[in-house]
Amino acid sequence: MSLIEYDPPTRFVVGTVGEPGARTFFLQASDEARRTQVSVEKVHVTVLAERIEELLDQLADADAGVLAAVGSADNAPLDTPIEEEYRVQALSLAWDEGRRVIVIECHDHDPDEVSDTAALTSADTNSLRVVLSPSQARAFARRCTTVASAGRPSCPFCGGPLDPSGHICPRANGYRR
Repeated sequence: MSLIEYDPPTRFVVGTVGEPGARTFFLQASDEARRTQVSVEKVHVTVLAERIEELLDQLADADAGVLAAVGSADNAPLDTPIEEEYRVQALSLAWDEGRRVIVIECHDHDPDEVSDTAALTSADTNSLRVVLSPSQARAFARRCTTVASAGRPSCPFCGGPLDPSGHICPRANGYRR
């Protein structure tokens, strides 16, 4: 198993390549010596942002102060060249109480389906682990929300994405809007 770890990264961001409606989402982690880029689905980005915000809000209720802080926003584009290391199939999110950090893992496999030791040590499985402070995690979650919502506008009737030429709206009985 190939595990790439950034503890902590100098930069961890989400970004896209392509036009709205045909965008590819990337998570990019880097430090002084290396950079790792994995592609993810838009739903991964939105759910990850929601879960990070929920986790930090729950922790802030128990420990107001540090956990409520937001790190400085990183609004710079992805570093180039952008080359996918692997496509993410599963994400995990955890709070390390001892270190008081958020741990995000991105796997190209379903960790629950890897049952035997031989599969765990297989060179065919890849994972990316990124360790963030609460303020870095909050800033990352906010960027995720911004990037995911910057796509095509939503139809005011059905909520589906609008193409420049319109779309066939189910609320309009199949007529193009």
